[in-house]
Amino acid sequence: MMDLYVQRFLDAMTVERGLSENTIVSYARDLAQFAGFAEKRGVSEPRGVDEGLLVAFLAHLEKRRYAAASVARKMSAVRSLVKFLLAEREIEKSPLTTLHSVRPPRRLPKSLEIDEVARLLNAPDIREDLGLRDKAMLETLYATGLRVSELISLKVDDVSLKMGFLRCVGKGDKERVVPLGEIAAKCVVSYIDGPRGRLAKGARSEYLFLTKQGRPMSRVMFWKIIKKHARGAGISKPITPHVLRHSFATHLLERGADLRSLQEMLGHASIATTQVYTHVSRDHLREVYRESHPRA
Repeated sequence: MMDLYVQRFLDAMTVERGLSENTIVSYARDLAQFAGFAEKRGVSEPRGVDEGLLVAFLAHLEKRRYAAASVARKMSAVRSLVKFLLAEREIEKSPLTTLHSVRPPRRLPKSLEIDEVARLLNAPDIREDLGLRDKAMLETLYATGLRVSELISLKVDDVSLKMGFLRCVGKGDKERVVPLGEIAAKCVVSYIDGPRGRLAKGARSEYLFLTKQGRPMSRVMFWKIIKKHARGAGISKPITPHVLRHSFATHLLERGADLRSLQEMLGHASIATTQVYTHVSRDHLREVYRESHPRA
């Protein structure tokens, strides 16, 4: 029976909050696990959901050695379900009052050293059409800190090369304007004036970056591109498009950029999300201090 209430919750989240399909699928998976656990303990109605059940479920997750981030996600889903049931008057008393939120440990973003970024950006062979395209994409990503979804969604009209800015639409369909560095702008100009027209094969496409078939670039395709050039640059550490975004943020902070400006450029809704980079910056300062101070 608990699964019926879970479905009511999922339907409400879909209609009222307009959550993405991926979020709903994640909720459904985690809450199906909770409902199954509750049923095994004889709880088939919301009124049986009490603090003891929630604590037991948390202990169950920890006993099965789920990662801290997974435990936090699952308990967050359960808390949302309980709040829904309270609002629907299916539960009279909140079992959440003494149950603290479970938060995953904050992970510091991984980034590349500046020399590694330089090697990566110089890896594509710009004598070839695809190499010049790859160079323009990598330079744009590092110059702006875009998410990969934002990068591949760029339209030709989104880039103002004379003004040195580009416009992108990020999470929540929020639009922002981000500076585009001189080097990246020159690479984009070379790409537009050269291989882009040939890649389009005479067809009209509004997208800036195209595959060799003339179609818009995909996330998977670009992921393969950045992996390929990382290998060519001799970079052995794991690398994804998001690592280049983190490198953009880390390198700006290390050179004195303020958090508010960085928040705007990254498209973070909350500055708390951006503040994780201050830990990276402090690590950098400690390293510089140890290497430079005579009594460190």
